[in-house]
Amino acid sequence: MATRKSAKPKKSSKPAAKRAAPRASKVDEYGRKPFKGVIKLDVRDSKPDWEPYTPPKAPKGSPNILIVMYDDTGLAAWSPYGGRIHMPTLDRLAKNGLTYTQWHTVALCSPTRSTFMTGRNHHLNGCAAITEAATGFPGGNGRIPEQCATIGQLLQDAGWSTFWLGKNHNVPEQDVAPGASRKEWPLSKGFDRYYGFLGGETNQWYPDLVQDSTFIEQEYGPEEGYHLSKDLVDKAIGMIKDQKASNPSKPWYTWLCFGANHAPHHAPQEYIDKYKGKFDDGYEAYREWVLGKMVDKGIMPKGTKLTPINPMPDDMANKDDFVRPWGTLSSDEKKLFSRMAEVYAGFSEYTDVQVGRMIDYLEQTGQLDNTLVFYCADNGASGEGTPNGSVNENKFFNGYPDELSENMKLIGKLGGVDTYGHYPTGWAVAFSTPFQMFKRYSQFAGGSCAPMVISWPKGIKARGQVRHQYHHSVDVVPTILEVCGLKMPKVYRGVKQYPLSGVSMRYSFDAKPNAPTKKKRQYYAMLGTRGIWQNGWKAAAIHSPLSSKSNFDKDRWELYNVDEDRSESTNLAKKYPKKLQALIDAWFDEADKNLVLPLDDRPAVEVLGTPRPAEEEPRERYVYFPGASPVPEGVAVNTRGRSYKILADVEIADPKCSGVIFAHGSRFGGHALYMQDGKLVYAYNFLGIKPEQKLVSPALKPGKYTLGMEFDREKAGSHGESIGKASLYVNNKVVDQGPMKTQAGKFTLSGDGLCIGYDSGDAVSDGYTTPGEFEGGTIQFVGVTVEKKQYLDLERLAAAAMALD
Repeated sequence: MATRKSAKPKKSSKPAAKRAAPRASKVDEYGRKPFKGVIKLDVRDSKPDWEPYTPPKAPKGSPNILIVMYDDTGLAAWSPYGGRIHMPTLDRLAKNGLTYTQWHTVALCSPTRSTFMTGRNHHLNGCAAITEAATGFPGGNGRIPEQCATIGQLLQDAGWSTFWLGKNHNVPEQDVAPGASRKEWPLSKGFDRYYGFLGGETNQWYPDLVQDSTFIEQEYGPEEGYHLSKDLVDKAIGMIKDQKASNPSKPWYTWLCFGANHAPHHAPQEYIDKYKGKFDDGYEAYREWVLGKMVDKGIMPKGTKLTPINPMPDDMANKDDFVRPWGTLSSDEKKLFSRMAEVYAGFSEYTDVQVGRMIDYLEQTGQLDNTLVFYCADNGASGEGTPNGSVNENKFFNGYPDELSENMKLIGKLGGVDTYGHYPTGWAVAFSTPFQMFKRYSQFAGGSCAPMVISWPKGIKARGQVRHQYHHSVDVVPTILEVCGLKMPKVYRGVKQYPLSGVSMRYSFDAKPNAPTKKKRQYYAMLGTRGIWQNGWKAAAIHSPLSSKSNFDKDRWELYNVDEDRSESTNLAKKYPKKLQALIDAWFDEADKNLVLPLDDRPAVEVLGTPRPAEEEPRERYVYFPGASPVPEGVAVNTRGRSYKILADVEIADPKCSGVIFAHGSRFGGHALYMQDGKLVYAYNFLGIKPEQKLVSPALKPGKYTLGMEFDREKAGSHGESIGKASLYVNNKVVDQGPMKTQAGKFTLSGDGLCIGYDSGDAVSDGYTTPGEFEGGTIQFVGVTVEKKQYLDLERLAAAAMALD
């Protein structure tokens, strides 16, 4: 075969210097013009416009930092502030430190916690609301940007060990999954260790747990004394012990975030019983009583007035936030509502006693003297219990009514494993005395003003004193930095940083109780509500959260002189119109600086229904295998409001084969396919209402099977539930059949994910006990198919998601 010789280039007869340069085109393929200048590069002469960040190292004797954070607690709940809930550990710290009376939050959990992480206002953190309500706007995208370095990162770089325990509601919902990105998880935000739960709430008896970056099961159950508050303190002490065993010279930073006092309200019976009868006088009487105590303790000045229990005008009021006057309740309602307050109080005190074990450990090991302790709550009391409260709040979130007669049967079980309770709005107002409204209402102190006690024996000379300086959650990080001798860098890891939004509270440690505050201005904005404090004056827009009124230009603003009127009871708008307008202008100035706009008060159904980018889009067919971690409901197959089918390939080796094949949910709502003494069972637990809906097969002999069930949705019930027919299959044969109804809303608000081969946390069905591991055979896989068409009451689903925080 002939081969072709490559052509040799012809030599030019012109000298190289005289050869014609290639003709430059006017633009390249990207439309760019050719560069005609001269580029000079000498790295020796190049100087960046910023200085590289070199983290300082913790000097010898640097303090430890402990932040104890509760959820959903108003100023008037706890004993240091005059409340009826006995807090022995907090009392001890207050006597040895300082009690702050004008410390504020952003009125909702996730956003407040973001300020604790970064020291920036919540919109700069991308946390306009809870992560489930993220929008595409920079101020509300649900992800903390690189421009906001965290306190964990700075302390970690400087030599502190960093530990986070308990609640973390700052991970986007789609990332709360075994296979999802960990970019927003604690270990990526500057924390050496993490142990707790991701999401807005969890069952305190059967929590949904994560250790570091892995989903895990709890080590023992409530029958052996388990409660999440106890577990978190055990793990916190363990982390510090481990650190001191190998690196005793290092200081540490521990953020201890309890599930208390968020619903569900769960507590050991002996703590609940301690409060028997202590709330029988009702929430209005409590408000009058506790205000007197607050004045006596110096928390509130003499002459402070109570605000109305229902202050919102009719054209703006939310019916679910209404307070039913105590005198209008029946005797059974009074008994039930009083018991709900007793459970809440027991929950709070029990958790405080667990914190006491932590404080005792630090004292016994000589660490307490140089530990700066912040003991606080993330927002005002929660009004998500509605006017009637609930023994299973999942009923409300599914649009299914509570019945007083049913609830009274469970009054003796409130706080235990059989209930998932929340108190009514009346107690939210009472525990937020003397202010207007409660959590979510950022324009009023009822939503934003929360307890804060600071103790640091080595660094604070004052003992048992009260501080009235006005401060906010954005001020905690600057305080820690000053105490630790650190500064927020202008550039961190190559990214120019947003300046800190807060000011340090360090000056107040040894100041006089009424010394002037160094804070000058703080804006508020949450779910369409807005307000601003500046130099002792407060402007508040009269607007309900998620009201969908939307005409913000027509909002009526009220004006309060907070220095003289701490309860924000007297509107001075007409008396000082120029001052009010100046504050409104200041609010818009802050809104522009902090990425607050656009304002958004759309109803929850619209906010939560906004399409968002997702790593995995919903599909019609799902396949699951045994041995995997629980799949959180936010990313698991969604069977709500539609027909569906569950099929499993199973080999049975033992005629007495038993255990879970598929389970999703808990005793408060869920469904499970399982074997019991060789028989196949499908149970649908509708909102925990007995009896369970069950289909059962005859006994199965050893062999290979395709086992499953099918639900054929026929119509919607009177409360939005799906009504239809369910069939149980062994291979291709229907072995049992019957009517069935399924939930319109989620099985649980957080935790109790979908499991194959076992059931995590709380058992869905009374036919087995957790973990209910599959025994006597082998599960190959489980497939779930859902009908594409879905029938949902979006309002109910949205209400559930917004109550997570």
